[in-house]
Amino acid sequence: MSFNTSSRQLPNTDEEPPEEGPAPEAAAEDTAEPPTSGDHEAPAAATATSEDSEAPATPPFEDGEAAPAQAAPAQATSEAGDAPAEAAAEAGEAPAEGAPASASAPTRGRWRRRWRGWREKYPVAARTLAWTTTVVAAALVLFALVMPNQADSFRLAEFIRIPVEAIFGAAVLIVLPRTPRIAVAALAGLSLGVLTILNFLDVGFNEYLGRGFNVVLDWSLFSDAQAYLQDTFGKNGALGIVVLVVALVIAVLALMTLSVVRLGNLVARNTEMATRTTLVLAIVWVTCAALGVQFNGVPVASEHTTLAVQDRATRVRATLRDEAAFAKVAKKDTFADTPPDQLLTGLRGKDMMITFIESYGRSAIEDAVMAPGVDATLTAENEKLTQAGFAAKSGWLTSATYGGSSWLGHSTFLSGLWINNQQRYRTVTAGDHLTLPGAFKKTGAWDTVGVMPGVQKAWPEQHFYGIDKLYDSRDLGYKGPKFSWSTMPDQYALTAFERLVHGKKHDKPLMSTIILTSSHQPWAPIPKLVPQDQVGDGSIYDAIEKAGKKPGDIVTDSTKSKEEYGKSIQYSVSSLINYLVKYGNKNTVLIFLGDHQPIARVSGNHASRDVPVSIVAKDPKVLDKIADWGWADGLQPKHDTPVWKMSDFRDRFLTTYGSTPRP
Repeated sequence: MSFNTSSRQLPNTDEEPPEEGPAPEAAAEDTAEPPTSGDHEAPAAATATSEDSEAPATPPFEDGEAAPAQAAPAQATSEAGDAPAEAAAEAGEAPAEGAPASASAPTRGRWRRRWRGWREKYPVAARTLAWTTTVVAAALVLFALVMPNQADSFRLAEFIRIPVEAIFGAAVLIVLPRTPRIAVAALAGLSLGVLTILNFLDVGFNEYLGRGFNVVLDWSLFSDAQAYLQDTFGKNGALGIVVLVVALVIAVLALMTLSVVRLGNLVARNTEMATRTTLVLAIVWVTCAALGVQFNGVPVASEHTTLAVQDRATRVRATLRDEAAFAKVAKKDTFADTPPDQLLTGLRGKDMMITFIESYGRSAIEDAVMAPGVDATLTAENEKLTQAGFAAKSGWLTSATYGGSSWLGHSTFLSGLWINNQQRYRTVTAGDHLTLPGAFKKTGAWDTVGVMPGVQKAWPEQHFYGIDKLYDSRDLGYKGPKFSWSTMPDQYALTAFERLVHGKKHDKPLMSTIILTSSHQPWAPIPKLVPQDQVGDGSIYDAIEKAGKKPGDIVTDSTKSKEEYGKSIQYSVSSLINYLVKYGNKNTVLIFLGDHQPIARVSGNHASRDVPVSIVAKDPKVLDKIADWGWADGLQPKHDTPVWKMSDFRDRFLTTYGSTPRP
């Protein structure tokens, strides 16, 4: 077959095998549905049928090709994307012999005639539509094959590449008969759609959590995401976003499938040209790969999709292996069998507070936008502590999470295990690994309490952590407004802690675990400090919440997000230190830290996972015991202060304060 041989002359590979004598499909359809007075196109269709069966074949008018002047109108407007039966006819396939007419033939014939009539009337528009549809389909497939999975990798060079998967796919589609070709193309398109969705999830997870989407473990996080959207944008706003996301997912799957099917039909109708093009591209790809040709540092010869699929498969296998391996690690505990009288002997009689500040990360202290305000606050609050007789030492811990999933940071710090995914969290909280609150409880010398305003429903992990009494958002008596995700301001939560727990008489010292939430994203609106005697039931915050910024004012602006995030950290730190100065005493020991860094839009791309940690006490003996840790004096760790993994803190702390290891 020469290059410009009509596709109508090719053997029919897309139709069912003929049974008996020739019976052109178009003629059969016209017979099946006689023209009516209401169908003004019937005469033209009959003429076209006659011409198709008697006139010699001519080159198809397809995808922008100009037809010879003598071509019949019906032939001159043939293009990619017709109904299956017409597409087969345009491919030059012989009509089925004696094949029974389909029950849907009249309907197909009517729509085909209308479509053919429109193309005859508007040939330029038909050519433009055909070319545009084909170009869009090719662009979508190319985008899916080379799409990166990190936001900062979206640049022109990533999309000026030759994907080997497209070359291989074209070669397969060229040689397949019609039915297998359509099935393979549809499956390939659906797979590309799924891969595209997973890549977008990777982009979002890398932006917010500093890691890719885990197809085994991360589905449960969507309920948390929906709750966050509802708290941030309201029920209607969250519903609108969810509907839009679902619609986009369906659209991606449908468009990608249709695109590959269309391109498959195109190469089948232009076999010789498609074969030559595929061969040329294969030679170019091999040459570029062998020579290492690059464009702006990106290899031209791409195998991105293949590597992405392999990476996902590797991650799935690693996740499944990690589940079994971590279960064994979690059963081992350096202090599991330490007798109660040999635990925490250096802190007996002290009121302990372990406090997490939401999203308090290293960037708050070192970023050029946020650091000036946060550092000034830390300096001022440290002076308050000094004047009140307290002292502090501070260091860095590398969190097991980033941008979110705060419970992973909490459990890592308190258990001494590296808990960086949901499966590990479920595994450890289902066991009896000793936590810091649990160690204090085990001694029998402390009462353990938890103050967690972010908890809004039953929290079974309370027993794993060794917390005797839990005060969640429903127990703290708050009557004021929510501040976006945060159920109440930190100043109120601490005031309620004093009123309900710390300020009451108790037989034993307290070991309190407190999680402050005012610095949770989206950092709008942010509470303000009010006079302590005016906190009351929280109603005073109504006016503050109404006057504050709305999430939509800052959520899309990185600089504004940084500024408001910095203000939220200043508020949380000031609330905590003000509480300590007012209600702390010589036996109070405070440990406070961040649970993770804020999202990349605030902390910066490829930021560390480090968070500040400080120990504050009036009794100098408490800080003397950690003199060899190398921590900085005050509330602000230095740039070169040692960095530990967050999971290392528990064992160091227990050992330093008189606990005897007994595995």
